[in-house]
Amino acid sequence: MTDALSDQEIIDLLALEPNATCGFVRITYTSKLSIGADALPAPFARSGPVGSALYFLVAPHAPVRLHRIRNDQLYHYYLGDPLELFLLHGDRSTERVVVGPDLRAGQRLQLLIPGDTFHMARLLGSGRWFLGASTEWPGVTPEDVEIGDLDQLATKYPDVAPEIRAIAASVRDVSIAGGPR
Repeated sequence: MTDALSDQEIIDLLALEPNATCGFVRITYTSKLSIGADALPAPFARSGPVGSALYFLVAPHAPVRLHRIRNDQLYHYYLGDPLELFLLHGDRSTERVVVGPDLRAGQRLQLLIPGDTFHMARLLGSGRWFLGASTEWPGVTPEDVEIGDLDQLATKYPDVAPEIRAIAASVRDVSIAGGPR
């Protein structure tokens, strides 16, 4: 049944909107509880929600671009193709993880992305679309998000530089070519 859905149908049904970092998004939860500006250590010296959650859809025309969020975030797989993530940790280690439905193949239904971890992703499988969610704590505010500098990160992480450059090049091609089908 879900295979028959198109990315545009999902966007319409869930009221998703374009997002600068991860395809199409709709915030589904922002905690009404707030953390005071002095309650958490740096870099969270600000007030804001205790937690937040969102849906996100990734498609060939709406990729996960190289970015990081200060906050810990937990990705959840819901429907569609698997998503291969490249994580660039602060200690200069890297990790490649697939979030998707094939547990026998080692895919994960959930993935914790530690705060301040640069990451980007690409679709696997038929490459049609991935529908997932992200929960974050503390809740994300706009100042928590940073777009990555590709050249700087490729130098810092030479082992995955060719792959992140290839993904970034496909993202640039998409930005020129396309919108939703």
